Amino acid sequence: MKKPVVVVLIVVILLAALGGGWMWYQSRQENTLTLYGNVDIRTVNLSFRVGGRLASLAVDEGDAIATGQTLGNIDKAPYENALLQAKANVSTAEAKYELVNAGYRDEEIAQTAAAVKQAQAAFDYAQNFYQRQLGLWKSRTVSANDLENARSSRDQAQASLKSAQDKLSQYRTGNRPQEIAQARASLEQAQAQLAQAQLDLQDTVLVAPSDGTLLTRAVEPGSMLSAGSTVLTLSLTSPVWVRAYVNEVNLHQAVPGKAVLLTVDGRPDKPYHGKIGFVSPTAEFTPKTVETPDLRTDLVYRLRIIVTDADEALRQGMPVTISFANGANNE
Repeated sequence: MKKPVVVVLIVVILLAALGGGWMWYQSRQENTLTLYGNVDIRTVNLSFRVGGRLASLAVDEGDAIATGQTLGNIDKAPYENALLQAKANVSTAEAKYELVNAGYRDEEIAQTAAAVKQAQAAFDYAQNFYQRQLGLWKSRTVSANDLENARSSRDQAQASLKSAQDKLSQYRTGNRPQEIAQARASLEQAQAQLAQAQLDLQDTVLVAPSDGTLLTRAVEPGSMLSAGSTVLTLSLTSPVWVRAYVNEVNLHQAVPGKAVLLTVDGRPDKPYHGKIGFVSPTAEFTPKTVETPDLRTDLVYRLRIIVTDADEALRQGMPVTISFANGANNE
């Protein structure tokens, strides 16, 4: 009787062990999240900020590009001429501003004072002549026409004296504040045009904004380019980002900073390492270009994963499998 009882106990223990193992396996499966995405395609269309004739290109398609590397040049001659003209305009404006700000020279003031004395003498003579003519008019010795001519000469001399006095006052007090301000504004405008001319000349050289690989050489030397026309297309190689999507059920596992493993078909046994850098705050439909076992009509949230140990084997657009567990440590 004891043997069947022992067999039953063994069977029960085995069933319990199998059940526990199955539950442990299921829990592990539920705690593991696998996503599918692609390495982001990141390109920059490079162009000159100014227009002109393309003089040279120093790179070709497929070349590795370094930050700050000179890629090409536009003919500088027109911009060098414009710079010389701008410098001349600044010199002229500076001279005019200094002249207006300094006022009049002592020699000019002395000449104006002499002109005032001369005008005063002419007025005194015209005034005395008019008074004499006025006395003769009372005795009817001169005609009314002679008296009017004397008065007109006196008035003209008086106007000339007033003009000379005003000019002397202006020379002694200097230029008006409005004239000085106008000259200063003209100088600042000329300086701004000089700065723009210097910037335009600098922009005749095309410089790489970051490291990458040259994808496209759109034009050749000798071409006439307008400002902003694409000359080269640069593929950015650093940093490397992977774009993936997660549904709302698993959104809580996609925490910024969380460590993940990334595998590609070419090296399934040697995963890359990365961390979640960005989680979209809004939902969207899964793009058709993303390989995912879920329905493409599901609403998902976009993730950006930063690859921390990327190499040349990880190319843009390459499909990537992302895996991480709930218990993974954040970096």
